[in-house]
Amino acid sequence: MFKHLKEDISIVFDRDPAARTHFEILTTYPGVHALILHRFSHWLWSHRLYWLGRALSHLGRWLTGIEIHPGATIGRRVFIDHGMGVVIGETAIIGDDCTLYHGVTLGGTSWNKGKRHPTLESGVVIGAGAKVLGPITVGKNAKIGSNAVVVKDVPENATAVGIPARILEEEKAKQRHDVAQKMGFNAYAVGNDENDPMIKAINGLLDHAHKQEAEIAELKAQVARLNDVENDSNVGEAFAKKPE
Repeated sequence: MFKHLKEDISIVFDRDPAARTHFEILTTYPGVHALILHRFSHWLWSHRLYWLGRALSHLGRWLTGIEIHPGATIGRRVFIDHGMGVVIGETAIIGDDCTLYHGVTLGGTSWNKGKRHPTLESGVVIGAGAKVLGPITVGKNAKIGSNAVVVKDVPENATAVGIPARILEEEKAKQRHDVAQKMGFNAYAVGNDENDPMIKAINGLLDHAHKQEAEIAELKAQVARLNDVENDSNVGEAFAKKPE
């Protein structure tokens, strides 16, 4: 218990540049307070002291503005920044080294008993106001954008944004940026809002230009291979002779 408390306090220095002293964190950070109370309420819940666990959880909600069901499983070095409005359901599982910002909901979509809340694997970051709903899994080191609504699994190392959330095609975005740089204009103004018709048009042009570059490169490679074959078989010399 105390080892977890030490880690919960120490991790704040890594993720919050405003943190200054251990005493300040222990006395003024509601995310830390909520986790401390949850460790106790979860222990009570796991020992079938359900009412006491719920009562302590309710007290924590009243004191911190963060509602964590005592049945939720929370790993080590989890950081809840600011925290107001965070809701974590009974069957939610949060892995080690995750970060949650204010307004995050790890909620359910069913009234049936059983696993109905999300599982966050280690290193997940969830932005302010995001809603992760249902018995889904968010993979290791994935990121959820602010105010996103996630209802499907998110792969490892992916970034999900939007309502409903979609996975950003980061490799394609990099390709578009590289092509735009070659064409002589700055693509930073091109956002990821796929509903904007102007962005759709520009992204379509960039994708087409990238495809053409790949095709031209392939044609050049084929011509180079043909030239090598001609040189090896002296075919080029035969073509160079004048007819008699």
